[in-house]
Amino acid sequence: MTLLTLVTGGRAGTREAAIAARLDPAQHTAIILEGLPDGKEMLPSSATPNLQVVRIAPGCMHCIGNLVMRVTLNRMLREKPPRLYISVASTEHLHLLRQFLREPPYSELLTLTDDLSCASGK
Repeated sequence: MTLLTLVTGGRAGTREAAIAARLDPAQHTAIILEGLPDGKEMLPSSATPNLQVVRIAPGCMHCIGNLVMRVTLNRMLREKPPRLYISVASTEHLHLLRQFLREPPYSELLTLTDDLSCASGK
């Protein structure tokens, strides 16, 4: 099972820095970042061993029908990373994203952890 943490709140750089602070260089980690970076890249280069980073276009994962998320997630999960972070720009439909991730086939592949909130300096 892959441990999945949803990273929410704050600016893109803040979410990326929060993820970077939790990376274990010895552990294969996959990261899906929603939206464009807001300046300096906070994560190590995606050429770093054990790190797979993908950016997807901004937009509510629920409202756009989950197609981009589903394709990206399926590609990443083929590699069976023990750790996955998904950074989302908006929490408006976060409960629906969680619901999507708790349904098959993802319910059999992912274990959702507590969210990592970057709002208000958390």
